[in-house]
Amino acid sequence: MTIQLHHVNVTVPPELEAATKEFYGLALGLEQVPKPAAARQSGAWYQIGAVQLHLSVEDEAEGPLSSRHVCFAVSDLNAAEKRFREAGVEIIPDPRPVPGTARFYVRDPGGNQLEIVQRK
Repeated sequence: MTIQLHHVNVTVPPELEAATKEFYGLALGLEQVPKPAAARQSGAWYQIGAVQLHLSVEDEAEGPLSSRHVCFAVSDLNAAEKRFREAGVEIIPDPRPVPGTARFYVRDPGGNQLEIVQRK
């Protein structure tokens, strides 16, 4: 059912956004790609082969659960959602829908966020 790692999202506080963009873009040499209009425009997205690294700006003082996450692409989003529900896992609806993408979120037992996505 899971067909590939789609992206990993890392977060930084607002005061480190510029330095972190420089780190990933210049020091690590990753190719920055445009973000969809529906996405938060702070941070940056980078392409690494078929996988992306997403850099998000987040004020961790706002709460204990971070938006850091790993994103898995699945072949059938409805079947994946059913499987999670049957396992007793809470489905977290997509708070910022992106055109052309169907997705939802879950948290593992340790509180780590996972994005589950199927391209339309």
